[in-house]
Amino acid sequence: MGTVPSALKHCLSYQHLLKEQLWIGEPAAPPTAAPHPGQESQASGLPEYIKVVEVGPRDGLQNEKVIVPTDIKIELINRLSRTGLPAIEVTSFVSSRWVPQMADHKEVMRGIERHPGVQYPVLTPNLQGFHSAIAAGATEVSVFGAASESFSKMNINCSIEESIEKFEEVAKSARNMNIPVRGYVSCALGCPYEGNIIPAKVAEVSKRLYSMGCYEISLGDTIGVGTPGSMKRMLEAVMKEIPLSALAVHCHDTYGQALANILTAIQMGVAVVDSSVAGLGGCPYAKGATGNVATEDVIYMLNGLGINTGVNLYTVMEAGNFICTALNKKTNSKVAQASFNTGTIN
Repeated sequence: MGTVPSALKHCLSYQHLLKEQLWIGEPAAPPTAAPHPGQESQASGLPEYIKVVEVGPRDGLQNEKVIVPTDIKIELINRLSRTGLPAIEVTSFVSSRWVPQMADHKEVMRGIERHPGVQYPVLTPNLQGFHSAIAAGATEVSVFGAASESFSKMNINCSIEESIEKFEEVAKSARNMNIPVRGYVSCALGCPYEGNIIPAKVAEVSKRLYSMGCYEISLGDTIGVGTPGSMKRMLEAVMKEIPLSALAVHCHDTYGQALANILTAIQMGVAVVDSSVAGLGGCPYAKGATGNVATEDVIYMLNGLGINTGVNLYTVMEAGNFICTALNKKTNSKVAQASFNTGTIN
């Protein structure tokens, strides 16, 4: 072939580097029993395993202005199920009057392919939503509270105290049916209506959710205003009330701080991270909030840290490309943008 030009050698080396980071060409391993989140690596002090909870089909799509066809939602979830992701939030059993995008929750729930080892939680704000979800085949549910009184009233039309009462009804019914319940705390690092939220308030709401039986509490930076400093202070307060093994973080990337905030959380021992394929998302009741942190970017960072997720980044990017093509929009994932631009994915 002759001498390979140095520029081409550089390009090929770069492509090889990316392929190593992206697991390109390797099939996604079938889901297996993963290490328990929170087990620490002796070498780095970081968790050996991070559980990634994919929220794109629900939190990612709920803010889309144009109704996404049911078959597209089902296909997205089916693609994500083949990536090795251990948990995929499917839909929300809320009133279609409040969130029209989720009106097809029953059809989506019944239409997806369920893979062994993958959890498919759904949001249920009250007892009515819970029973509808169970009837549609749900085997895990989530309740979503807030650390902000104003946001609670705007988001679920009730006070924090009223929301806790509703969640307790859901938790009790779920416990009787052996259905796991996950809890969300919105506005953990700031509120669009009240501004700063004191960490003690986040800790208080988290403690009540945990006490009623939520096995995991996901702390949400709903409007993406948090920084590593505020993340650290908030987690320190919550960790005084809740076992570290029961905590997750849910970061939006409005101010470009999501990955830094996630890194801060995992350095403190948090081993569950919510993310959204292609960085889809926002919040209908938090004006200006942009998408969730992109799953692709989270996996890329965790791969670089040597942390196991069991997720094939390449197939996640393919799923992201699928939904972005269907929505006729550009991905918010920096990793996907760079990979497509360099020709690592085509």
